[in-house]
Amino acid sequence: MDVINSFTGKYRFLSNFWPCDVEMDGFKYKSVEAAYQASKTDIPALRTPFTNLSPSGAKQLGKKLKLRPNWNQVKLVVMHKLLIQKFWPPTQVDRTELGTLLAETYPKELIEGNYWGDTFWGVSSGVGENHLGKLLMALRDHLL
Repeated sequence: MDVINSFTGKYRFLSNFWPCDVEMDGFKYKSVEAAYQASKTDIPALRTPFTNLSPSGAKQLGKKLKLRPNWNQVKLVVMHKLLIQKFWPPTQVDRTELGTLLAETYPKELIEGNYWGDTFWGVSSGVGENHLGKLLMALRDHLL
């Protein structure tokens, strides 16, 4: 099977750092990464700064947050909701241009390969659960 093992170059749009408007719990963000990082807390005042941050700025600030008590139980659901908005917003009848690009990756396996050791969302040095890749492939199947 063909594999896309890096969300860079032609496939950069698969990255959570790709600019796109998403909303979570009444806040609007400029990327999936910013919304995901903000969602680590359930304190609204702590989410506000993420609305104007770059993806890398959001990732750095997210590392400093005290995680909400149920974070490990909800983080996959949060990511799934954000990816749906990125690739096929519920306010649209048709998928977005990004949704079309995602559909065009079929039938390749999507692996969020990385060098920073993220083995939950991706694969690093051949090890990882690749949850981001799995969520993207499931969404792609739905788009098709």
